Amino acid sequence: MPEPKVFRHFIERYTVLEAADWEIIEARMERKSFARNQLILEEGQICRHFYFLEEGMVRFYTNHDGVELTKSFVIPPYCFTSRASFRKQEASQEGIQALDQTVVWQISHDDYRKLEGLLAWNVFMRKLLNEIQEYSDARNLEQLTMTAEMRYLKILNSYPEALIRKIPLKHLSTYLGIAPQSLSRIRKKFQKSGAD
Repeated sequence: MPEPKVFRHFIERYTVLEAADWEIIEARMERKSFARNQLILEEGQICRHFYFLEEGMVRFYTNHDGVELTKSFVIPPYCFTSRASFRKQEASQEGIQALDQTVVWQISHDDYRKLEGLLAWNVFMRKLLNEIQEYSDARNLEQLTMTAEMRYLKILNSYPEALIRKIPLKHLSTYLGIAPQSLSRIRKKFQKSGAD
């Protein structure tokens, strides 16, 4: 069976991790695969797991007036969960979908709570949550201050090209806050200039 060593290395980017602490964490992890377009979490469900993304790509979305709006994308190696739903164990106001064949290591809510007794886990989570908050703040500022073209160029520079091509146009356009037709025009403009 595969071992979640990639997750160990990921944690070690944030904190020192002793072998004994890693054994406790590793014992609480379960490997799970999701097919392309499979829902990991449906809106309205309670999020019961904290995930480490080993391979694939996921998107967070919400429904507004019957339209799915993409909030964010996650690429490996990184962690994700529906934070409010997972923390409070209440119905989620967002969905999580695998955009590609996806492999995760999941930790149940009960096991996550047990890991909070480890200093290394707490340091890791505090630094990770700070990083996620900084990303959210930057994204909010980008939405207010950057044009759609500038935001698209930032995506091109932030994500591997092979993954960007796997994101359906409708999901990428709602993430950018523009109509699919506008995104098509922006893409054509960048293709002509050689940036795409």
